[in-house]
Amino acid sequence: MGWIITILVGALCGWLASLIMKTDAQQGAIANILIGIVGALLAQWIFAGLLNIGGANAAGDGFSFWSIIWGVIGSVILIAILKALRVLR
Repeated sequence: MGWIITILVGALCGWLASLIMKTDAQQGAIANILIGIVGALLAQWIFAGLLNIGGANAAGDGFSFWSIIWGVIGSVILIAILKALRVLR
């Protein structure tokens, strides 16, 4: 059941981040899921691991308000990196 929640939260985070970064038209559902999952891991690594922000540990921990917020933040950062590398426009 955990992987289904991961996919659903990843899809939600990736979709919200793509709306914020205005890349929704060029991303499909699979890209949103992947960006959401990788974005949550990125947020957890940067903010919890490197910067030691306590609430960032919630990123990737299932379906909660804070996991979605941190997942969206990480996904926005990931989309910005992909835009800088010209993978996304």
